[in-house]
Amino acid sequence: MKLVRYGRAGAERPGLIAEDGTLRDLSRVVKDLTPDVLSPAGLKRLRAVKTARLPVVRGRPRLGCPLTGIGKIVCIGLNYTDHAHEVGQPLPKEPLLFIKATSAISGPHDPIVQPQEAGKLDYEVELGAVIGRDARDVSEADALRHVAGYCIVDDVSERAFQLEHGGTTTKGKSADTFAPIGPWLVTADEAGDPQALEVWTTVNGDSRQRGRTANMIFTVRQLVAYVSRFMSLRAGDVVSTGTPAGVAHAMKPPRYLQPGDVVEMGITGLGTQKNRVVGR
Repeated sequence: MKLVRYGRAGAERPGLIAEDGTLRDLSRVVKDLTPDVLSPAGLKRLRAVKTARLPVVRGRPRLGCPLTGIGKIVCIGLNYTDHAHEVGQPLPKEPLLFIKATSAISGPHDPIVQPQEAGKLDYEVELGAVIGRDARDVSEADALRHVAGYCIVDDVSERAFQLEHGGTTTKGKSADTFAPIGPWLVTADEAGDPQALEVWTTVNGDSRQRGRTANMIFTVRQLVAYVSRFMSLRAGDVVSTGTPAGVAHAMKPPRYLQPGDVVEMGITGLGTQKNRVVGR
């Protein structure tokens, strides 16, 4: 299933994308797409719905983040071999973790707002693994059983905040609009092997990133198990699994985003995002 939330910000309604590509309203079935809906019982209930009987949503409404109630976004740094090489860092021996504030979440086509005093704005296309049931100290063998589905996450970054103001990575990752998520949350059964997906980014139509999840240093299975050793992963949490080479910061000279730029990114089977950068 491809699950969506549509409507104006703060008043989104639940929906899904039918096999014929139409947007169907789910609000007669669930009030919203919450972590509870991602439980095995919740997804079983949705799969039993006769899609053809759901109301068709006309027009092209705004899409919001496809899940409400996300508890935390756990991000993984330097998780593609080519990205580690382009920034001159050795391959990590263990996953590098940081937290992205949930206040950064926005819709897959909403504007990316450049913060005041920012001048090194960057993009990072990432595969997001969405947790469907609580995970604590899970084994790698069982880890994917805790993943309900997958989505695109743009780990928008302000490199000056991240690298020039001391402290940790989080401050450069958490400004408002720095986490466009969606357009869909694709359930794990439909998404297939998370290590067999192509990921890409363009800026103003020019190719910037193109990679494959097969080139992750640590697989989704390994990441979920690893993170669950240090913190409980709750239903609705998102593990954002890192980005391939091609970020603006690593270019010579860097090609940071500017107001007016249009960033588009996609992942096999998970749709595309398209966001315009605007000044505050």
